[in-house]
Parts: sequence; structure tokens; C-alpha cells
Amino acid sequence: MTSNRAATGERPAACCGRFAPSPTGWLHFGSLVAAVGSFLDARASGGRWLLRIEDIDQQRTVPGAADAILRALAGLAFEWDGEVLYQSRRLDVYRAALNQLRDSGDVYPCACSRREIAARAPALGVDGGLVYPGTCRSGLPPGRSARSWRMLAPAQEISFDDRVQGMQRQDLAAVVGDFVLLRADGQFAYQLAVVVDDAAQGITSVVRGADLLDSTPRQIWLAQRLRLPVPAYAHLPLVSNTAGEKLSKQTRARAIDAATGSPLLAAALEFLGHAVPTDVRHSPPPEFWRWAIANWSITRVPARRSAVVGQRLPP
Repeated sequence: MTSNRAATGERPAACCGRFAPSPTGWLHFGSLVAAVGSFLDARASGGRWLLRIEDIDQQRTVPGAADAILRALAGLAFEWDGEVLYQSRRLDVYRAALNQLRDSGDVYPCACSRREIAARAPALGVDGGLVYPGTCRSGLPPGRSARSWRMLAPAQEISFDDRVQGMQRQDLAAVVGDFVLLRADGQFAYQLAVVVDDAAQGITSVVRGADLLDSTPRQIWLAQRLRLPVPAYAHLPLVSNTAGEKLSKQTRARAIDAATGSPLLAAALEFLGHAVPTDVRHSPPPEFWRWAIANWSITRVPARRSAVVGQRLPP
């Protein structure tokens, strides 16, 4: 097995970071932690911080959620650079990337249904999904038409040095298999959209939640095959409830109240391992940000995938 090393653990001197929420609900504390971490990491280097609304999955998009997220961020004095990018407006760009991969022989049509994959899958994959058994790699079965398009997964190790979680290694073929880029419902997959958009926006440093850690080797492989730059990665611990579940719409995470101001921002920063002085905690948000930018260090962020938040959060 060969190793495909990518993305060192060092952040570029003046990086370009981003926050890319999915508008499946209002902004909750778990998403706020990711926003705070990515914002501070970019600003502490004197870099740019961009916003992207990842509304590629229209079935899960909640009307009004994107605007509510932007209002909450603005209410907490986040300042972003440039225009907000919306994935739903970039379908032609994703189609062009898929065509490029098709021309280079990196993708192929697949006729398999979920039931057929489940019947033949060798094992569960790294993210709990089924490892695709490669049924259509050599061509569609007679009389079948394509339901989706899949990316060929290399039988080699993809490794990268995460700035929080440390060295990561993954054999894509063994634990993921050939993965979908265009779904059976005609929608482009997140993996393709995020790689194309990070390159288009000039993102050099991705700071996000650890729920996406296992997806990163797929994104590195895609970027390499598309001849796009690979950013540095830092995956922050996820915020879990007392039952150990990730805060999300599915676990009924409550929306944040931006009117809470700096105490809410301080709670997010303390979750990321930074002690916040009392006077800073109760200062106006612009003053909080000045202190936080000057005192940010990603080396203080705990190197774990999740942590439980108890009852210390501001109301």
C-alpha cells in the first residue's frame, strides 16, 4: 500500500478561512463554536474570513434559515469578507468538475440501489455507511441505466496532519469504497461541492467540526484529481449534549440568541480551551473580538472528537 501524503499541519502565514453552515435550521451553539474557531484562526493570522451557505441539498434546506444564520452572526459582530457564496447557485460549476473527472476516467456511472449495495457490501465504512462493493466499476449491468456517478477510490492510504487532531490516515478503498458525486435524485454530493468551492474561494485553511474529519481524505483525493490546491485542516471537537449526541437539528438543539452577546461568545471560546477573563466576557462584542483575536491559539483546542456541554451556557 502506498501513502498519499497531503496537507501539512501548518496554517499558512496569512490564511483565508471560511465558515460554511448548512441552512437546515437556525444557528445553534455547536455551529457557533465552529464559527468562532474558524473566524479567530483566520483573523489571528491577519487573514480573510469568508461565508458560504451550503444549501446544495435542497431537500434538507429550511426556508428562511440562511438569512437567520447571517443575522445571528451579524448580531454577534462577526465580520466577513466579500459576498456570501450560495452553493445552490453554482450547479453549473459542479457539473463542469464532474465532467472533468469523467473525461479523466476518475468517475463512472452506477446502477445500484441502496438495497443492492446492502446485500453485497463487504463491511460498514468509516462513517457508518456501507463500503461500496464496486459492482459497476467495469460497466453497467445489461439492461440497467445509471442512477448515480461514483468516484474511484484508490487502494492506497491518504494521510494528512490535522492541526488539532494530529496525523490521520485512511485507506479509501477499504473503509469508504467508490463514493457518490452525483446522487440518484440528481443532486451533487457535498464532497464534490465543498472541494470545488474551497478552491474557487481561495480557502487555504479549513477549520470545522470533527464530524467531517473522516470525509477529509475523500476531499483531498478529489482535489488532487481535479488538480486543485489542498488546504490545511483543523477539526474542532464537536459539541455534544448530556446524552453524548452531537448538537444538531435532529437532536433538537435550540437556536442561539445573538442578543446574549459576549457571554455566548465566551462560552464558545472556553469550549475551545481558552480561559476568558470576566471583564472580557461582559464587554461589548467588538471588544471581545479584539481580545480573542490577540489571544487565540489553536494549540489550546482539545485534541478530541467531541465534548459534552452541561448547563453553563448562557440562556
